[in-house]
Amino acid sequence: MRFVAYVDEAGDEGFGKLADGQSTGQSKWFSIGACIVASENDRMITSWRDEIMGAFKNKNARDLHFRELNHDQRVHACAMIAQKPIGGCVVSSNKITILDAEELNVFKRKQHLYNYLTRFLLERITAVCKRRAGFSGKKASLHVVFSRRKGTDYEQMRDYLKFMRDGKEKLRPVRSIDWSVLDPEDIAVENHKVRAGLQIADLFTSAVWKALEPNGYGRCEDRYARELASRLIKFKNATLNCGVTIIPPYSKCPLNSEQKAFLDWIVSQK
Repeated sequence: MRFVAYVDEAGDEGFGKLADGQSTGQSKWFSIGACIVASENDRMITSWRDEIMGAFKNKNARDLHFRELNHDQRVHACAMIAQKPIGGCVVSSNKITILDAEELNVFKRKQHLYNYLTRFLLERITAVCKRRAGFSGKKASLHVVFSRRKGTDYEQMRDYLKFMRDGKEKLRPVRSIDWSVLDPEDIAVENHKVRAGLQIADLFTSAVWKALEPNGYGRCEDRYARELASRLIKFKNATLNCGVTIIPPYSKCPLNSEQKAFLDWIVSQK
């Protein structure tokens, strides 16, 4: 059974001056997320995107970009995608927790945090694809499409995946990408503007990021993520640590009252 995962990110990887709610700076959170579809539904993604854009005033636009939408448009787009046969998965790193850690110099390396979160993302996606295919007595395979980012070396990403697949890590992870589902050669890189699937992945990733990243007034907005929550993938009926994964773990992560309320609500979803 063939699946496609479209991958996008929200926030930035920088560890310089972080925004504090009243001043500008780099984001406190960095998120990598994906939308996942079975291959027979992949051909429908463009029509789903067009259906969303058709409800907006500029009906000639075909590039759905979360940051360019106003609040009402974001709510509408997320509510419409929640009605489609699609899955969402987002991994979010609280960068504040890395600032005083010994690993800071490691995570400051170019693309390191991006690769690190992508690993968590693919662990969860390959697991859910395998379970889904198993319900029909089939094997699963996954094609991954990354949104092209300036300065990101996707050959390095492919080499990183091969390094893990070949068991060359010094410390074995608790979880692992299921290599029976994903071949490191089966990844591609496309421009956000030309692939509707990447635009839908942007909705999932940015929706969860907005629920965690304080805005210029120090407030978080979780309405978008709540609209999409029914499409977030689950493991044993739990969304947390599957459809939404927090690094460090939720129980060890410093959170404000809005972030905690959102994640408590995610935990309550069955």
